[in-house]
Amino acid sequence: MEKVKIGIIGCGNISPIYMKNCTQLFKMLEVKACADLIPERARARAEEFGIPKACSVDELLSDPEIEIVVNLTIPAAHAEICMAALKAGKHVYVEKPLAITREDGMKLVETAREKGLLIGVAPDTFMGGGIQTCIKLIDDGWIGEPVAATAFMMCHGHEGWHPDPEFYYKVGGGPMFDMGPYYLTALVALLGPVKRVTGSTRISFPERTITSEPKYGTKIKVEVPTHVAGIMDFECGAIATIITSFDVWSAQLPRIEIYGTTGTLSVPDPNTFGGPVFIKRQGEESWKEVSLTHGYTANSRGLGVADMARAIRSNRKNRANGQLGYHVLDIMHGFHDSSDSGTHYVVKSTCERPKPLPMGLTDGFLD
Repeated sequence: MEKVKIGIIGCGNISPIYMKNCTQLFKMLEVKACADLIPERARARAEEFGIPKACSVDELLSDPEIEIVVNLTIPAAHAEICMAALKAGKHVYVEKPLAITREDGMKLVETAREKGLLIGVAPDTFMGGGIQTCIKLIDDGWIGEPVAATAFMMCHGHEGWHPDPEFYYKVGGGPMFDMGPYYLTALVALLGPVKRVTGSTRISFPERTITSEPKYGTKIKVEVPTHVAGIMDFECGAIATIITSFDVWSAQLPRIEIYGTTGTLSVPDPNTFGGPVFIKRQGEESWKEVSLTHGYTANSRGLGVADMARAIRSNRKNRANGQLGYHVLDIMHGFHDSSDSGTHYVVKSTCERPKPLPMGLTDGFLD
């Protein structure tokens, strides 16, 4: 299969794992260029990962050989860079979330459709061996019909370790928009789309102090909810509870559990690609660990880009696609809207449940 040439925009904190995997792991990808607002950072990444060219964003977008633009910029820049890539005739894959606003997200999806281009949205962790194993267990009836689920992401935020954490507390940030995509994308992959949500939100600490370098001591004014509790009604009938929080110091809650008519499934951390996976079925006295049925269990970020490349060459739909990304964006806003209005939010978007990966794939390849 002819390789797909890609260009990466944004050479910050998340870029090394993408660059490593896209240059070394995924056989159908060829990284041709990288770009960043800070030219020195782009040059350093290009040298580190053997990328032929470090250039400006405009240069990268105008390169006729590049088919996919991978957008790793901060959330506030997602919509602008994605739209520029689409207008340049490029397929685009963007780090989560798709955009900050529903309006910008919908414009991206519609523009891609009009131009016959693919748009992809992180996370792609649901394509890893851990969650793919859980999908197979559910589809094969191991816990019966899913009736409920829980999901919890509980921590005290990023100002103690991240080198530049302000944007996590500005519009487009917060625990729901930062970490929620991992949990919501996994739940949609496991259970299908959501039809209604209810939410309660709060800002527990209106001001945060950075204790990491190089901005130690800087004060952050918090602009977005930092504790979000929600209920989701899925189209399949299951009801899920979710909490995402930057306001707690510790917790012993599970990441995700799925409750069925004949058993319970413990799903691994959706911010990872591997396991472990546990199941306890009706009549059994103890939990049992399930051997993973699928590959891609190490940190395989970029898997969604590789799947998009395969989709381009095979003329099929990519799994981590724009409709899925927009549905997750709509749900996240729905929690905030519900809390603000004191009413349920009936989700206006929907999507197809992503097609499971086949078993037996060799790492580096997709089907």
